[in-house]
Amino acid sequence: MANAQPLGRSGATRLDAGGRTDRHTTLAQRFALAVGAVFLLVGILGFIPGITSDYGDMAFAGHESHAKLLGIFEVSVLHNLVHLLFGVLGIAAARRHDTARTYLLVGGVIYLALAAYGFIIDHETDANFVPVNRADDWLHTGLGIGMIALGLIGGRDHDDARVGTSNRAGTATG
Repeated sequence: MANAQPLGRSGATRLDAGGRTDRHTTLAQRFALAVGAVFLLVGILGFIPGITSDYGDMAFAGHESHAKLLGIFEVSVLHNLVHLLFGVLGIAAARRHDTARTYLLVGGVIYLALAAYGFIIDHETDANFVPVNRADDWLHTGLGIGMIALGLIGGRDHDDARVGTSNRAGTATG
């Protein structure tokens, strides 16, 4: 009967009922994959007329872009590209537990910083280069808090699995 492998950086490993190792993804990996997929989808939707209102008024960047995703959230080409990049990063980060958790935690901090920036600046000036509006500011606040929470919850899952795996590995017999 095989003993469980220690947890590696790419996910947890544990013994299945037959004593074989069963590699699985951690919560942080699943959360990063889901968040990344949503960002990727939002980035794509930002380039689709109809889903993005005033599509013809979309600028590359800046407060002059009057296009709004779902008629609510200001977007620009730059804003959509950032969503696409964040999506790709999340999907790539989901391959390993530590990178998934880092993506969620650091991404959450970035989104909280973007929210603070949006609340501080005058939305009608050149300082609003992303661009953002008040709806974006509140969404970014929720995203930041949510991503940090998912990173913390997902990290706890990995730590619990590590303790459980090492205990099972020591008691496995052939």
